[in-house]
This record gives sequence, structure tokens and C-alpha cells, in this order.
Amino acid sequence: MNPKTKSFLGALFIIFLFIISSYFARQNAEFLKNLIGNDFIGVLFYILITIIAVVIAPISMMPLIPIASSIFGWFYAAVLNIVGWTIGSFIVFLICRKLGIPLIRRFVSLEKLYKFESRVPEKNFFVSVVLLRMAVPVDILSYALSIFTKIDFKTYALATIIGIMPFAFVWSYLGTVPVIYQITGITIVSIIVAIILEFSGMNKK
Repeated sequence: MNPKTKSFLGALFIIFLFIISSYFARQNAEFLKNLIGNDFIGVLFYILITIIAVVIAPISMMPLIPIASSIFGWFYAAVLNIVGWTIGSFIVFLICRKLGIPLIRRFVSLEKLYKFESRVPEKNFFVSVVLLRMAVPVDILSYALSIFTKIDFKTYALATIIGIMPFAFVWSYLGTVPVIYQITGITIVSIIVAIILEFSGMNKK
């Protein structure tokens, strides 16, 4: 199967899970609150899951976002996602810079990472990283930036926090609205992502 087709089908599957999850969360909001709880323990548990999802890159958090929005409210769910993704991306940075490729291969597909190597932006670097953070999953981009660039930690941290905020708030909110609005929102987001990837050069072969 063509890699682009495979990526497209994978994205559609994740979006499908997101929509199904959001419907389930809306129908069972009270049950989920009682099951997981929106107290301190529940918050720590969710943040831990988001951290693990970033460090162990094949795991996608998307289907869990609507559930978090149902339990904590979409605004606080977005904040928790930002905290978890940020901490996870910092851990990835430290793993890559301190321990290198031999350990990294245990967490992420090196083949997938090498596909990103030639696409890492060289011009307008900070702006490009911020834009990519808005469009590319936190996990794989964190590894790619940490391995294939000489970005310093302060720049990496600032670009990460700025870049993931729109993604966190948009998807947390979309997890609370009816399907028709989700489809409209996802379509708009997809167009914006395509524009960002084109602008940043990530679509080049």
C-alpha cells in the first residue's frame, strides 16, 4: 500500500474513533465521572496517560480526548492535554539527547523517523516548529526535532507549548459537540493542517 494512502487511512480511522468516543462520552458522562472521577487522582491519571502516549509514540490520545472533555470539561481537558503533552515532549527531548538511538528504537519506529529527517525545516525555524506543532502529532515530531536538529531546549520548549495549545483546545472542544459540527470542524482543521504542512515544507518529497 502507498505510504500516503496508508497514512490517510490511519488518520481516518483515528478520526472515526474520535467521533465514536465523543458520542459514547456524551451519552455516558455521569458514568464516566463516577468511574474515573474528576478529582486530583483522576487528573493525575489522565496526565500520566498523555505523557505515556507521547513517549511511546505509536499510542494516539485522540480517542480519549472526548472522554476527558466529558469528565473535566473541554477547557480543563485542553489544559491537561497541554500539560501532559508538554511533559512528554520534554522527556522525549532528554531521552534523545542523553541516551540516543539505541534506546529510542524501543519507543518509536526508526523508519518513520527517518522519513521526517529530510523534511525538518531549515528556514524560519522557530515559526516552522510552532506551525508543525499545530499540525503534526506531538509524539513523532518530538522525536524528529530532538534527533535531527540542534534545537536548544528553551527554543524547543517554547515552540512546543505555543504550538500544541491550539490543537489541544480545538480537539477538546470538538469532542463535546454533535457529529455534524465535528465533521465540519474536522474538515476545516484538515484544510488548515494541509496549508501549514505546505507552508512549512513538510509535504515535499
